[in-house]
Amino acid sequence: MNRKKLQKLAESLCRTAKHFNKIEVECLIKLFHTLVVEPSDRHAIVGLDRNTFRNILHVTFGMTDDMIMDRVFRAFDKDNDSCVSVTEWVEGLSIFLRGTLEEKMKYCFEVYDLNGDGYISREEMFHMLKNSLLKQPSEEDPDEGIKDLVEITLKKMDYDHDGKLSYTDFEKAVRDENLLLEAFGPCLPDIKSSMAFEMQAFQETGDM
Repeated sequence: MNRKKLQKLAESLCRTAKHFNKIEVECLIKLFHTLVVEPSDRHAIVGLDRNTFRNILHVTFGMTDDMIMDRVFRAFDKDNDSCVSVTEWVEGLSIFLRGTLEEKMKYCFEVYDLNGDGYISREEMFHMLKNSLLKQPSEEDPDEGIKDLVEITLKKMDYDHDGKLSYTDFEKAVRDENLLLEAFGPCLPDIKSSMAFEMQAFQETGDM
């Protein structure tokens, strides 16, 4: 990618990925091109496919839950073409790494709303909690414990008592108690890994 093209793209992405400055956006575009596997067909879309992206989440951000990684991929892949474009990469990272509470709530809700119907249902909570909790070898049926947890969570977060969480419920609960932001599994990077990623990605900005 030539310098001119890079700058032009960085300029337009600066408007949508509000939390990065232009130099940071340029660094992320360059990083994107080092991560992308060049498609064999030159007409194919250039982007990060599911496996490459999940590998980044796993290696860079320490994510281990397959289901959550899959959902994070979908949250980044806004146009559902099964690959994260450079625009989706930069805009996604803007929220993933530096988003406001508002943006992070929307993002987490989207990750947890498995069927995209605008609600997090009991079943969805059950699936995610079952996935993200460590399997405890115990005598009792682990599913029962998870069901109890789902009920406790609903009691705490379901303000309109309709047996599922709307975005309004979720937002209210998280504003009351920030720790509930990732109630159904870690889908945001922890501070350590996001700082390490930024240092790595933006090290050039210090050299300029």
